[in-house]
This record gives sequence, structure tokens and C-alpha cells, in this order.
Amino acid sequence: MMYDVIVIGGGPGGLAAAISAHENGAHVLLIEREARLGGMLKQCIHDGFGLARFGERLAGPEYVERFIDRLEELGIEAHTQTFVTRVEKTPAGFAVVTVSRDGVARCDTRTLVLATGCRERTAKQVFIHGTRPAGVFTAGTAQHFTNLLGELPTRRCVILGSGDIGLIMARRLTLEGAEVLGVYEAKPTPSGLTRNIHQCLHDYNIPLHLSHTVTRVFGADRLTGVEVAEVDETMRPIPGTEQRIDCDALIVSVGLIPENELAESLGVPLDGHTRGPVCDGQLMTEVPGIFSCGNALHVNDLVDYVSASGELAGKSAAHFAAHTRDEVALTISDDFGYLVPQRLDRTEDNSGVTLYFRSAAVLGPCRVVLTIDGKEVWSRRYPFLRPPEMQQLTLDFDKLGIAHARDAHFTIEVAEA
Repeated sequence: MMYDVIVIGGGPGGLAAAISAHENGAHVLLIEREARLGGMLKQCIHDGFGLARFGERLAGPEYVERFIDRLEELGIEAHTQTFVTRVEKTPAGFAVVTVSRDGVARCDTRTLVLATGCRERTAKQVFIHGTRPAGVFTAGTAQHFTNLLGELPTRRCVILGSGDIGLIMARRLTLEGAEVLGVYEAKPTPSGLTRNIHQCLHDYNIPLHLSHTVTRVFGADRLTGVEVAEVDETMRPIPGTEQRIDCDALIVSVGLIPENELAESLGVPLDGHTRGPVCDGQLMTEVPGIFSCGNALHVNDLVDYVSASGELAGKSAAHFAAHTRDEVALTISDDFGYLVPQRLDRTEDNSGVTLYFRSAAVLGPCRVVLTIDGKEVWSRRYPFLRPPEMQQLTLDFDKLGIAHARDAHFTIEVAEA
């Protein structure tokens, strides 16, 4: 079985990539390990999806169903409950070995789109001491229990981390009758979007404790309580500030990690800041023929951006032709958390490159500046920048003079008080 594009991952990014590749003339196969397409959006029953793309407030299943309907309308081949066990480089592209209910199979493809999404950090990854009682959940697991299985996992809980999923679950559990005793965040500023702080915590009188963390859990068979403490500037617990809170569950929302073990097995270099592949303006990684999109590339705030990157990756994969690259790196100052893409291929069309970035810290009025070979060629003012709020911009690098540039550098200039 030979394909032009194989998309691995059937979430919003993978669905958009498969549709885009097909619409650009490619023979496409979509592979998804779960029984249903849609990724995490299947369990995100709150609204707010699709505002940028459709101009409507859609629930997660409503948003993703539009892409699933389009996939089926186009007759794109999709295999669910299918696990990719190995990918090998071949003279014609790549060989993808899968395991499914039908057994082991091999598919060959000219290009790959990695839309594998991300996973949640667990309690053990943030070094919480204690035993391993039942009642410690990641926010996504609690969401799965509540929204898909119809099971309330707690009656009285503490939430660690102010990530968006944790904030949304604070509201969801409250609506289902559970008591959320508080959200504890080790950083001095919230990690979630401002709108979720207001809509999920303030509107329901759920307290948010900044510069606090959970240091220990108590309980044998089931969690009976947690220990919380204040932390200093280095996020180390301050002795003498510990207090015990009796509860039956700890919901952990301490960040997401892009799933790129498959990319690493293929020798794809990863960015230390995003933990996603280093890519160019067409979302091709440093391994020719392998593209990345969605949360596998970097963790996005909005699913609309995930779909947009999937469409670009799918289109680029469909039109891929092996060639000698001529790359220039897009470097950033220390004020940036990250910038994607990290490189541009000067042999490609760079007239409308979409960039995504986050600041490394909370900044007041500032200016993002692009210099090419030491000369300022573009800038934009921002009233503020916050790490939880990703920024998007589109630049015409061809007009800005990238064709003969040796260096392209982004800096953030903070306005003087």
C-alpha cells in the first residue's frame, strides 16, 4: 500500500492535515490509535472552540465533527485502533509498520505528517512525596471520567496547577456538585488564559493560591488529604508554611508535553523550549519529508491554531519535492519563551509565514523587533505579553529581505517606566 501522505494522529491537527493534503491532490492515509477520531476534543464539552475559524462558540465535539464530516465526505482512508510500532526510512520515503485488530501491516509513503499531540505531566514528574493512593488524577483523566464515562471522580478536591484544563475542570466539578477547595499554583502568576481565570474560578468563588504547591499526599488505599506549602522565588517550599487539607482527590494540571518519541526515533531534532521538532516555514522538520503540526509541534492555546498548522503541514506534505535546502535560522532574545518556526528555507515561498511565540515572563508595554543582518526591518507594539497567552503573527519575509540574509533575529524591547 503506497500513499503520498500518511498522517499519524486523528485529533484536530491530524484531521486538518489529512483533509488539506487530499485537497492538494495527495493520496492520504490517516492513522489513529483510539477507537474514535477527534483527539482530546471528544471530551471537551465546554464551548469556546472555533471563534477564530468559524466565528461561532462551539463545544469540542461540535468543532471536531465538522472536520470528521469533511473527511468522510472526501472519502479519505482512516484507520482507527491502529498503533504505529515502527517507522523506517526507505529510498522512496518511509515505511510505517502498524498493529491493529487485523494484525501487523506495512504501509509505504512519500511523506509523513506527525500530529501526535501531547500528554499531561503527572504528579510524579513534579516530585510530590507520599504513597500512591487512589484519587490522584491528571486534569485530562478527571475530564474523561466526568464527561465521557459519567463518573464523578471526587467529592472534595484540591487542584494543583492553574493550566487551562485544570481551571476548566474546577468549574466542571463544581457544576457536578463537587467541592473544589482551591487551585494551587507554584508560579507567582497564573498559567492559564485570563478568560479562564475569570470564567472558571472568579465566577464560582474558587480560590487561587499563587506561589503555593502541593508537597505531600496522605492516604493508603484512597487519598485522605494533601500538604500544601508556600514556595520562594526558586519555587522551593518554605519550611514552616506547610498545612494539611483534607480531601479525597488531587487533580494535577501542571503542563503538557508534546509526544515526539516517534519523531526522535527518526532522528528529528527537537527544540529544547517547545519540546517539538525544529521546523521551517512550511512546517517541515530537519528530516526531509517529515512534517509536524498541532500540539506535537508546540502546545497551542486555541484549537483554531492547531487546525491552521495542520492545514499547512498537509498542504506542504502534498507538494513536497526533494531539494537542496538553503536555511536561515530565526534566532530569539532571552525575553522569548519560544518562537515557531525556528528556521526558514530560502528556496521556498516565504511571503506569508505564520509565526507563533510566547514571552518568557510577564511584560508590560513592549515592542517585538525583527532585525536582518543587524538592520531593523519590522516591529510591532504590544500592550503586554504573558507566557500563558500565545501570540500569532504573519510576515512577508521575502519582502523583508530574507533571500540573501545571513542572520534574522527577534528581540523584545520593554518600554521604560
